[in-house]
Amino acid sequence: MSCIEVLQQELAAEKESIISHPLYKEINKLTDIQRFAETHVFAVWDFMSLLKSLQMQLTCVSLPWHPVGDGNTRYLINEIVAGEESDVDAEGVRKSHFELYLEAMDQMEADASSIKELLHHTANGKTVQEAMDQLSLPEEIKSFVNFTFNVIEQQPVYVQAAVFTFGREDLIPGMFHKLIKDLSLQLQGKLDIFNYYLERHIEVDGDHHSLLAMEMVSALCGNDKQKWIEATDAAKESLRMRKTLWDGALRLIQQGDEIKNNTFFNK
Repeated sequence: MSCIEVLQQELAAEKESIISHPLYKEINKLTDIQRFAETHVFAVWDFMSLLKSLQMQLTCVSLPWHPVGDGNTRYLINEIVAGEESDVDAEGVRKSHFELYLEAMDQMEADASSIKELLHHTANGKTVQEAMDQLSLPEEIKSFVNFTFNVIEQQPVYVQAAVFTFGREDLIPGMFHKLIKDLSLQLQGKLDIFNYYLERHIEVDGDHHSLLAMEMVSALCGNDKQKWIEATDAAKESLRMRKTLWDGALRLIQQGDEIKNNTFFNK
């Protein structure tokens, strides 16, 4: 068994806790999907920061240019960046998966104000932590984003690669994709872009990019046993943090149902 296969085996329990998370069974109407998207969008965004951190360390992004690291690893990360940062929407227009997700939120009338305000603050010089402190975000989102940026700022590149690869691979079960597709047909196009995003995520992120990313982890860890141990521990923690994020989305959905029920009975 290869090192990468051993790592995947070590993550089986954490992955199953996400794939079988009760969140998915709670989603059955538009408001549930809105609450999910308002939570998940932070993972879509900080995924891009983790990706760009890898690109900065594994390729040359300064002047004058000079070759950095292994040519095959450079190819792997640049290939992933190209797909994530400049994919195509349903009309063939180039955009990042994050921008596509924001368009999906607009179409479904989800509230994207928090993530947009976070982007505004960071674009104007605030750190991610400073920006989040100014927002009224659920603790689950804060914990998730803080973990990601702790990895970016304090962990070596092979650990970042492991978190990127195994903490962010396609862990949304097929039943969720079918649910969104069916609801999209019922909701007069409000979920068309979101459905396209999920399909594109499966096609690109969940297949081609995941294979490239695993190859990248293998190249960075090599035959160093300690690197594989650290990579495995970090990947496990990243999956635990994803579960925490899902817990937060579930809580928001259930709170919304409670408010609706209470309003009904108080009339």
